[in-house]
This record gives sequence, structure tokens and C-alpha cells, in this order.
Amino acid sequence: MRLVIAVLAVLLIAACGSSPPAGDPVNAEDVMFVQMMVQHHRQGIEIAGVAAGRATTPEVRTLAAAIASTQQDEVEMMLRWLHEWDQPLTAAKGAHDHHGGMPETDRRQIAALRKSKSFERDFLNLLIAHQDDAVQMATAEESGGVSPKVKTWAGQVETSRRGQVKMMLDLLKR
Repeated sequence: MRLVIAVLAVLLIAACGSSPPAGDPVNAEDVMFVQMMVQHHRQGIEIAGVAAGRATTPEVRTLAAAIASTQQDEVEMMLRWLHEWDQPLTAAKGAHDHHGGMPETDRRQIAALRKSKSFERDFLNLLIAHQDDAVQMATAEESGGVSPKVKTWAGQVETSRRGQVKMMLDLLKR
């Protein structure tokens, strides 16, 4: 009997240490989305940073500053979520391959942007594609995630990035 009680005590202690924190439910889709978006946002911040030094029109400078600021705040929020969930801040290499990999702006495109002779046009085109990737990832989270706070935020990402894409398309028409 003592052996059974001792085994049960060990199992209870072990179970307490491995259970997820109380709160919103979280599934693998939520974790994957947040891990991917951290990296995606860091790229967006980098792209916006290039514009900080090269943009000449007030609209593009303001857009770049707003993206850098907002996305930095969002990165910090997402890192807090991953810590709360006791999940790695980045996924293992190849972990996202089963769904086509992580949408990522090509490093060569960012390097080319730094030297572009048509900077604002190239910046807007690159950022349109980048923000469209965010919309696609947010849409996937909304359909496959379970965390209410992450799904709500994904809806906000989808709406705001669609708005940014529309605004950037309008800027390109000028």
C-alpha cells in the first residue's frame, strides 16, 4: 500500500510540473503561428528600418515608423505568450515544412532594397508581399487555433495588414 501511495505521489508531482498553465487553451497551431509570427515580425521591423533612412515621402516614413513600433510591441507580446505556454521561442528547423514552410521575405530582396534606385516603389512592393504573408498566416490561425486571445489577435492582424496593403497599393498609384 505504501508503494502504491508513493507511486501515486510521484505521478501527481510529475503531472503538476508538466501541465500547461491555467488559462486559455492552446494547441500546436497556436504555438506554430506565434513562433512564425515572431520571426515574420522581426523581418517586417528590419524592412521598416531600411525605410527609416531611405524614404523621402512623409506617408512612407510614417508607415515605416508605425510598422516598426507596432510590430516590436507585438513581438514582445508573442514572446510572453510562448513563455506562458512553456514553449520554445523558435520552432525546430523544418518544423513548419508540413504546411509549406514559413512565409519569409527573401534575404536577397531585403539586401537589394537597401541599394534600390527606386526605393519607395520597391519598399512598398516588398512590404505588400510581406504583409500579405501575415494575412495568410493569420487566416490559418483563425481556422486552426484554439486560443481565444491568439485567434482574436490573428483577426486583428488580418484586418490591419489588409488595410496596410490597400494603403500601400494606393501609394503606388500616385
